[in-house]
Amino acid sequence: MIDIKVPAVGESISEVTLLKWTKKEGQYVDRDDIIAELESEKATFEVNAEKAGVLKYLANEGDTILIGSILAQIDETATKPDATAAPAKAAPAPIAAPVATSPIAPVAPAAADVKASPVASAIIADKKVDTASITPSGAGGKIMKSDVLDALANPGKKAFGGNQLFTRNVRVEKMSNLRKTISRRLVEAKNTTAMLTTFNEVDMGKIMEVRKQYKDKFKELHGVNLGFMSFFAKACAIALSEWPAVNAYIDGDNFEYHDYADISIAVSTPRGLTVPVIRNVESLSMAEIEKTVVVLAGKARDSKLTAEDLQGGTFTITNGGVFGSLMSTPIINIPQSAILGMHKIQDRAMVIDGKVEIRPMMYLALSYDHRVIDGRESVSFLVRVKELLETPALLLFGKDPVKSLLEL
Repeated sequence: MIDIKVPAVGESISEVTLLKWTKKEGQYVDRDDIIAELESEKATFEVNAEKAGVLKYLANEGDTILIGSILAQIDETATKPDATAAPAKAAPAPIAAPVATSPIAPVAPAAADVKASPVASAIIADKKVDTASITPSGAGGKIMKSDVLDALANPGKKAFGGNQLFTRNVRVEKMSNLRKTISRRLVEAKNTTAMLTTFNEVDMGKIMEVRKQYKDKFKELHGVNLGFMSFFAKACAIALSEWPAVNAYIDGDNFEYHDYADISIAVSTPRGLTVPVIRNVESLSMAEIEKTVVVLAGKARDSKLTAEDLQGGTFTITNGGVFGSLMSTPIINIPQSAILGMHKIQDRAMVIDGKVEIRPMMYLALSYDHRVIDGRESVSFLVRVKELLETPALLLFGKDPVKSLLEL
């Protein structure tokens, strides 16, 4: 038997959680096959088979396991099944399992494929009942006649998660290592920094015009969509170079300044918020930023982020606008000193040159550590970001082309 041990994943990490087995117990696995996914307090990672053979579990999904402990064993003396047995082995492989953890996947089927008995369907059509208000009781989530009648008799009442009305159920779930780390770091940020938030707003009209005009050509040439994140990342990189305190750490009695912009982007996943890092944003093109965002977001959704992906950011951008947030006060991602919060774009009446116009506006929030960043620096940084976003041509040089020409 070959012992498969939990590998070391970082100096400060002593335990991990077994998220899932990707191969079945008793299944024959080849060398280097992925057999399990583990989660540390910083990231998820995969465990590979060190030898070919039959897999034996020594832990259950959800277990907390110490680094160096034996996770599984492989019987390398076992005979590999012949080719005729291969299809039977491949059929139940849980490749599609991660889809169930997606924040979107569980919702879409319910809206697109409503199953109901003929009588229930007739009542729904006749009474124009919103199927979202109906709690199905039939096999496989099928809506029965009694379910529709119950919804009609209790308008505006909908039980949680398919339970009966007036339920008093309480569910207890173990906190994952990732969630524990998020909780600890958020409390640490609140308790150890002198955190303040300053606000401003930006007219997104110019950027929206640029995207509308060039998005098709951009995707044709670069293979990625032209999103808002590249504009914000580029604007922040320029502003960070001009206001270095916003890009600094505090380390005891010293300030640690960074002559580069490693910008963390907050990505929501089913297991919590992660902040992978885009390295050297100041040196990347818009297309390179967008491609990196796509790669990091995909790795986050698929739980493939490594510790390296998450380490070393100097500044963070978080976008609550994708969830509909109009304004918020983001919490600093320590040891960083500042975080920029993007929000929902909303048409508002604005006074421009003495006239009222409807403009697509976004509130910006900059939370910062007042021990490192003074009020003047924080406000000036945010005003500079606003200026760069409202005049996208400035992102090329950091200056107005005409003023550069005139040496003003």
